[in-house]
Amino acid sequence: MNDDLRYVYAVCRPPTAPLHADLTGVGGAPPRQLSHEGLVAVVSPVPERDFGREPLRAHLEDLRWLAETARAHQNVVAALATVTCPLPLRLATVFHDDSGVRAMLEDESERLHRILDRIDGHVEWGVKVWLGATTGDGGGSTDGGGGRSAASPSSRAPRSGRDYLRRRRAGNAAREEALARADAFVRRLHGELSRYAADARLHPVQSGPLTDAGSGRNILNSAYLVPRTWSEEFLELIGRTEGTRPGLRVEVTGPWAAYSFTDDPDACEEPHDGEGAARQDAGGEP
Repeated sequence: MNDDLRYVYAVCRPPTAPLHADLTGVGGAPPRQLSHEGLVAVVSPVPERDFGREPLRAHLEDLRWLAETARAHQNVVAALATVTCPLPLRLATVFHDDSGVRAMLEDESERLHRILDRIDGHVEWGVKVWLGATTGDGGGSTDGGGGRSAASPSSRAPRSGRDYLRRRRAGNAAREEALARADAFVRRLHGELSRYAADARLHPVQSGPLTDAGSGRNILNSAYLVPRTWSEEFLELIGRTEGTRPGLRVEVTGPWAAYSFTDDPDACEEPHDGEGAARQDAGGEP
């Protein structure tokens, strides 16, 4: 183990119960707790051949390796969230040894305590809204050969250039109206959900390879830091929106540890990077 690096999953206050004995982390190693002046770093050994600066940079280009590491990271943080309120660190936060981890806890003690105070007793809920998601009917009735079984007036070939332009203007107007209604719904929903949250984050909407086929267009990608005692009301509010806007789908994930709220608005300095080891985001909400 002396030749291994130290992978750090999260920082927390002393847990109220031990982690499950069968829990394993990145690379299959069980996590352990490293304490320093009221703070606990949850760590496990990882080989330098995979997590040194250069090999780690190469691994972060390997989507399969990245996904496997992110799942192991999340499993440890999720287990930790059942016994305390952890501050998750970024994927692949690595130090040379235990002394390096303790130095980080010492150097960042004030900042870490501030964030832990802010997220204590809270969980993160993720909310996405999708526009135009398919409902499983293939986007319209079809015949056995994959064509439409009946031609509506709007699907027939235009009779003239003027007819084509008229149809195009009508289609553009309908899309703009749908987008305006969707935008109003999203702004109202975000405002109502924020009332139940101690903090909220608007993440960039998902597109391209991050979206599943048929999921539609992502128009809201948000996270809310909600007191555990308010989670039921928060979910009930979302439930009341279900089916109220045809063509819109609301997706909820969680509860998570406070992945989106690990920043410190009061901090004046950038977070400590841990003895030159690379740190990269896991690609957003798990």
